[in-house]
Amino acid sequence: MIGQPLSVQGLRKTYPAAEHPVFDGYDLDVEAGSLCALVGMSGVGKTTLLNCVAALDRWEAGTIRIGGAVVPVGDPEAASLHRRARIGLAFQQPHLLPEFTVRENLLMPVRITHEPTVEDEAWADHLLEVVGIPELGGRLPGQLSGGQAARAGLVRALMRKPALWLLDEPTGNLDPATAEEVFAFLLKLHAELRPTTLLVTHNPELAGRCERTVRLG
Repeated sequence: MIGQPLSVQGLRKTYPAAEHPVFDGYDLDVEAGSLCALVGMSGVGKTTLLNCVAALDRWEAGTIRIGGAVVPVGDPEAASLHRRARIGLAFQQPHLLPEFTVRENLLMPVRITHEPTVEDEAWADHLLEVVGIPELGGRLPGQLSGGQAARAGLVRALMRKPALWLLDEPTGNLDPATAEEVFAFLLKLHAELRPTTLLVTHNPELAGRCERTVRLG
């Protein structure tokens, strides 16, 4: 298991010019290695919570911890190091770099710190195998279907074996059949690696198949 426990204590977050805070004293504890769905109406703070946990956004009060480490706030360099060490992010749009192959895209998070090793390349190949697209590693993103690109985005977020896997509507732009296929691979990846996973979704059926559902708002 690569996951670590997540603890959010007393979180207060307000956007400039907003009449009310998004969070005011919010608490959340997520067990290490669990799969937790975040649900609720648009605007209740699901993506905001992910952004705070990933230190992509600031907050006014409260503490967020991953394992024994406090998530930094207000320090861009520390925030970048935090994400590099502990966070894997995947979004509704996979944001694959179009000029690089799928395999090269997977290895990009590794290249931030070092030239990919034989072990890194083997891990990328394994992840592509797990999600059923080992033969597509040499293709450019523009040659992938929407479901194939979504799978590549999921596994790229796992290249550095993060403690937290943060997924913001990773199937949101897919048709129902393709979304179901991608979600099945998501469950397979989670079962193998057991990162602590927060999944933002508007799909109640998918949320119901997670180990836990947290409703915001």
